[in-house]
Amino acid sequence: MTVRILLVDDDAELVAILSDYLRSEGFEVDCASDGESGAAAALSGQYALVVLDVMMPRVGGLEALRRIRQQSRIPVLMLTAKGDDIDRIVGLELGADDYVPKPCLPRELVARLRAILRRTAGQAEPATRQPLHTGALSLYPEHHRVEWCGQPVELTNAEFQLLAALMTAAGRVLSKQELSEQALGRPHTRYDRSVDVHMSNIRQKLGPDAHGHTPILTVRGVGYRIAQE
Repeated sequence: MTVRILLVDDDAELVAILSDYLRSEGFEVDCASDGESGAAAALSGQYALVVLDVMMPRVGGLEALRRIRQQSRIPVLMLTAKGDDIDRIVGLELGADDYVPKPCLPRELVARLRAILRRTAGQAEPATRQPLHTGALSLYPEHHRVEWCGQPVELTNAEFQLLAALMTAAGRVLSKQELSEQALGRPHTRYDRSVDVHMSNIRQKLGPDAHGHTPILTVRGVGYRIAQE
């Protein structure tokens, strides 16, 4: 089945290059040149994934992402300026699944897109498809549902996969390298803040339990683990 992707960027030359490459790799590609029309198209239900540039006229990529996340969990990969850590972190905080710095190699973009599609298609190990329970935290992979203290919690695909990885390894510390490979589908690099920002988002969405505790613990210099009761 052909995967339909929405590419939102005002750089016509780059859009032409990326579109041609993506189509040569078997994707169906539609394009938008500004954040306003891009956000509207992303919410149409026609696409499996959105590639969204940060810097655009009228409505920028971050605002477009905010609008998308208000109504949809569709996977979003951000295109950010090389070296601009602020845009990357803000994008991840707003719910982006991943980012690629510009100028980007089309091959790297395709690899990231396929990694996102693999994890959002439910192609997980059999053990992770079973409901997971740790204390007051429950995760149901088949239904993409999380409950904390009996209340539902809305997570993005990346956040969901990271939490699933931690809960599958409950009682054991997972390094950022392990978490990135298992949940994000790519190696962790030295200055990559993706895992940390996603974990911060998960903590904020869960909030503390009745005793003021969070189920996700940071092991300084190593990684993260789920607290067991």
